[in-house]
Amino acid sequence: MNLREIRFIRQSAVLALAGSLSAVASIGQQSAPPASQEQAARQAEAKTVPTPGIPSTGFAGLDQYRASRAPMLLDDYGQLARYRAADEELLKMGPVKDRVVFFGDSITDMWKLENNFQGKPYVNRGIGGQTTPQMLVRFRQDVIDLHPAAVVILEGTNDIAGNSGPMTPEMSENNWRSMAELAKANGIRVICTSITPSTDFPWHRGVHPAEKIRAANAWLKEYCTSHSLGYADFYPLLANAEGGMKAELTVDGVHPNAKGYAAMAPVVQSAIDEALRSR
Repeated sequence: MNLREIRFIRQSAVLALAGSLSAVASIGQQSAPPASQEQAARQAEAKTVPTPGIPSTGFAGLDQYRASRAPMLLDDYGQLARYRAADEELLKMGPVKDRVVFFGDSITDMWKLENNFQGKPYVNRGIGGQTTPQMLVRFRQDVIDLHPAAVVILEGTNDIAGNSGPMTPEMSENNWRSMAELAKANGIRVICTSITPSTDFPWHRGVHPAEKIRAANAWLKEYCTSHSLGYADFYPLLANAEGGMKAELTVDGVHPNAKGYAAMAPVVQSAIDEALRSR
């Protein structure tokens, strides 16, 4: 049996188990309709059934999300396939002056850069759901090899949510350090952004991320200052008094809407301008 066959069998087993568990959970939920959406979320979390081989987090939403991504994690942990062909096409065009790569998770992935940075040679390399260790895996392909003048790193939410497993703040910090050091070693200016505010993650309720986000942002700001890196701090523009995102700027309490991105854009552009001036 070759490696491809082994991978196919493992993927099929994970998908079959996840589907069976989803069906069992659905039957259980139909037997007792909840009185509210909040009760529904709590009841679903209480009925969490771990997928064999994948440790349960105790939260149904996060367990189901991780099970759904298991096949991808087996074959392409960093999701290098997502942008491989696009990167190759971009390189065929040759060098581009002042190219900037926006690098991150779904908040980057959903950002329609052409709407807020018209005429700018900016490239979006965000992938929804990714954490900093996954981003580090693809940093060379999706950033360094594109020879940008600068990179904007916008991530952190998914580390706090534990999308690819439990993470300490120190683990996230080390990944930010590694990306910054790789960029600097290749003559690429670095702009880190503040993590966007949130008081709850729909796929992992109960994390209470607001204070964790504030702490991570404080570290990021200090790190960027002490290492002469750019820092785009749009947290004050987005956050409400509770540490969540202002309702008029978000689609779901985690991701910005068009108005939210419009508010973020000048802050990021200012940091990019400063970084390119200081080359």
